Amino acid sequence: MIVYSLHGERVAEIGAKGAPLESERDASELIAEAISSDARFVAIPAERLSQDFFRLSTRKAGEFIQKFVNYRLRLAILGDITAHLESSAPLADFVRESNRGKSVWFVRDSHELHARLAPAQLASAD
Repeated sequence: MIVYSLHGERVAEIGAKGAPLESERDASELIAEAISSDARFVAIPAERLSQDFFRLSTRKAGEFIQKFVNYRLRLAILGDITAHLESSAPLADFVRESNRGKSVWFVRDSHELHARLAPAQLASAD
């Protein structure tokens, strides 16, 4: 886990290599590590998540994400999940709704995360 500041947010980014993450226990371990590092935002590469995470019928995603919400940690899933979205309309709906909020985002990469965390630019008056 790498911890850094991004636009005033302490972000804990999980490495791309390692065992698949899917259980509430996995989430709890990440949360404990993030909190001990004073991070309030956790970024997880999509490739670290199990295939069951992307099948909403397994409830893995809901249980995993709920842990972060309970601890008031924001969460970003980084990576291209197009194949999962194309094979599941409910997942596509879930991702779209998540991205409208502030707690859980699905973004293509750290550049998109950077852009989403950037302070809103004030519109100039004409």
